[in-house]
Amino acid sequence: MATTPAAARHHYQHHHPRGGALSRCGERRVGWRRGEVRCSSPAQEFAALAAVFRRRLVLGRSLRLDVLYPVGGFTRCLDSENGFEFIYPAGWVGDQTLLYRGAKRAELQRSLDPPPLANGRSPSRPRNISEPVAAFGPPGSSGELNVSVIVSPVPQDFSIEAFGGPKDVGEVVLRRIAKTKRGADINATLLDAALREDPTNNVKYYRLEFRVESPSFRRRNVAVCCAKDGKLYTLNAQAPESAWKAVRKEFLAMADSFSLVADV
Repeated sequence: MATTPAAARHHYQHHHPRGGALSRCGERRVGWRRGEVRCSSPAQEFAALAAVFRRRLVLGRSLRLDVLYPVGGFTRCLDSENGFEFIYPAGWVGDQTLLYRGAKRAELQRSLDPPPLANGRSPSRPRNISEPVAAFGPPGSSGELNVSVIVSPVPQDFSIEAFGGPKDVGEVVLRRIAKTKRGADINATLLDAALREDPTNNVKYYRLEFRVESPSFRRRNVAVCCAKDGKLYTLNAQAPESAWKAVRKEFLAMADSFSLVADV
C-alpha cells in the first residue's frame, strides 16, 4: 500500500518527537523551533580560539615566560648582567662561532657588526674589538645567519642623538664600516632607518636596515643601537641576501623587541 505524505510525517513525528534533523551547516538540531537554525561556523570557532591565544601570548611575554619556553615561535634572551632583553627564533641556539670570534682572525675579517660610534670624531681603530655578549643562530650554522649583541663602554655623556636623526646615525655607522681596514672592499647601503622611543626609561632605539656587499658575499643587516649609563648597546642580525625574504619578519620582530631593562 502506498504511503501518503501525511502518513509519512505522522510516522516520523511519532518515532522522532524531538526533531533531530540536520541544520543547514551540517549540525544536528535537538529541540528546535520551526524556522530556527543554530550553528557556528569554523571561522567563528577559530576566532574565539585565536582571541584566547592572543591573550595568552601577550600574558606570556609580559611575564617573560618565553625565557623558559617558546611563545609564539620565539624564545627570550634576558641578560640581567648587562641589562637588556630581546626575542629570537625558538629553533636557534647559542652561536659559539660568534661568541669566541675574538680568538679567530678569519671570523673578524668577515664580521659586519656595526663598530662602536664616537661623538663627532673619526677614532683610530680600537685596540680591542668588542666581542658579543649574546649570539644565536640556527644549529650547525657558520655565522652567516645570526643575531648578536655587543655592549661597548662609552663616556657617560655619550649621546647618539648628537649624530642627528635615524638616517644620520645610519650613515655614520656605514661610514665606520667602510673606514675599517677589514671593510676596504665592502660597499654598504642604508635602506631604512627608524627611531623608537621609551620615555619611561629615557632610551632611544635607532633601528637601521642596510645591505652590505663585497666580491665574496651579499648580506642584509638589521641593527638596533642605543646608549645608557656609559654603555653603547648594538643588536645586529644578519643574513645572506638570498635568505632575506624568508627571515625578514623574524628579523624585524627581534629588532623591535630589543629593550634595556632595569627590573631584573
